[in-house]
Amino acid sequence: MRWLAIILLALIAVLQYPMWLGKGGWLQVRDVERQLAAQKETNAALKRRNERLDADVRDLKTGYEAIEERARAELGMVRPDEVFFQLQNAGNRKDGKADPAAPKKIDPATAAVEH
Repeated sequence: MRWLAIILLALIAVLQYPMWLGKGGWLQVRDVERQLAAQKETNAALKRRNERLDADVRDLKTGYEAIEERARAELGMVRPDEVFFQLQNAGNRKDGKADPAAPKKIDPATAAVEH
């Protein structure tokens, strides 16, 4: 009778091994679910980036305002009838804060003055 109990216990252990540690077992399923969640987050971030890029492409295809805005901001371009003024920053104080007497920073797109 004692040998029968030992054999049944060993049989139960052998049957439990694949469920916990084997291919497709609980531990592997949990690891795959964790990888799936991480991939879903990555995909969502890439989808948001793609939507922004798609909006930029549509803006560039439909009108000249987006093209002009990019030319001014990224390339520093101005129209032929404009004069571009660039002001230098007077510097920061020693404590790292901006000097209140220093001129304010001006956006290059708004700094161009039409004649």
